[in-house]
Amino acid sequence: MCKNMCKNTLEKMCLLEEGRAAGRKQEQMYGRVPAQCILPPHMLNEIAKKGNPKQRDMALKTLLMSEKIRGRREAFAEVYVAMSLGAKCTRVYDAKNGQDLPGEEVNDPENSSDPAVKEAHNGANATYDMYLNAFERNSIDDKGMCILSSVHFDEKYDNAFWDGRQMVYGDGDGELFNRFTISIDVIGHELTHGVTEYEAGLVYYDQPGALNESMSDVFGSLVKQRVLNQTAEEADWLIGEGLFTSKVKGKALRSMKEPGTAYDDPVLGKDPQSAHMRDYKRLPRREDSGGVHINSGIPNRAFCITAMEIGGHAWEKAGKIWYIALRDRLRYNSGFQAAANKTFQIAGVMFGTGSEEQNAVKKGWTEVGITPKAR
Repeated sequence: MCKNMCKNTLEKMCLLEEGRAAGRKQEQMYGRVPAQCILPPHMLNEIAKKGNPKQRDMALKTLLMSEKIRGRREAFAEVYVAMSLGAKCTRVYDAKNGQDLPGEEVNDPENSSDPAVKEAHNGANATYDMYLNAFERNSIDDKGMCILSSVHFDEKYDNAFWDGRQMVYGDGDGELFNRFTISIDVIGHELTHGVTEYEAGLVYYDQPGALNESMSDVFGSLVKQRVLNQTAEEADWLIGEGLFTSKVKGKALRSMKEPGTAYDDPVLGKDPQSAHMRDYKRLPRREDSGGVHINSGIPNRAFCITAMEIGGHAWEKAGKIWYIALRDRLRYNSGFQAAANKTFQIAGVMFGTGSEEQNAVKKGWTEVGITPKAR
């Protein structure tokens, strides 16, 4: 009945709500959402309210597509693994601005003249290499899963997402957003959603969902830092730098070092991320799944402080502590306090009780309003 009554923008909003309802039903059934997108819904909602007609239409289209993807629970009967045991397997596909996935496979993506293809290939390989060489993890599932990436998804699609089996990238509208392969930390972020799915399985709402998002930001940033060979002090700790066009007043989607300062734009609004527990946003689950992209700033800042206190390359110590927590200690419903406790305990086991590394973890969490507790 609703579809027959809705016209133009109202029709799109009606369909969007239907998609959200399907997503909420799926979440209730399975406890998690199969597709996690890099652009938070609150940003797209701002564009839908404040943008010009073209921008509003773009935002509503992206929101509708994202909810459609979230509401679709696919039967993952196929297991994407490398054909040769131990061999690194990454493949890139061209969706040719359609919605059928994965699309047409690209031969020799490393030498492609298509920047999106080359960036998707390089980003997937850099993420694979970091997990293998820094954390001894064999691909997303630790069993050699082949990393599939589809570029040119839909027309001017403003997002990138992990759908439970592969990466998908839009080209951006060219007015507010560039192509979504342009930031290697975005690629690392989205692929880490796959790692989280196979390990802790953090449900995608409230604090576990914010922790899920934070883990992706942490390891996405580490992928970028490792490619650039940066120390924690040298890193910019930005997520999604380069995604905005020159028309947007902002430097990135998020800042791990200073949550809430990444952008302040008339169309996109102001970065709403929280940096301390006193600013924690308690939102209904229909709004950003309870604020998963907003409250993730709190554990993001905790990791950033920890890594900078330890110094050196962040993936060597701080990253290992967080990875072991994600792999072995966190559970599907773990919140911020559990993450603080587990990382603090792991640092004590790895480097010694009262060590500089354990004290750095303690400082990181304490400065965002959470006191880690030993057993």
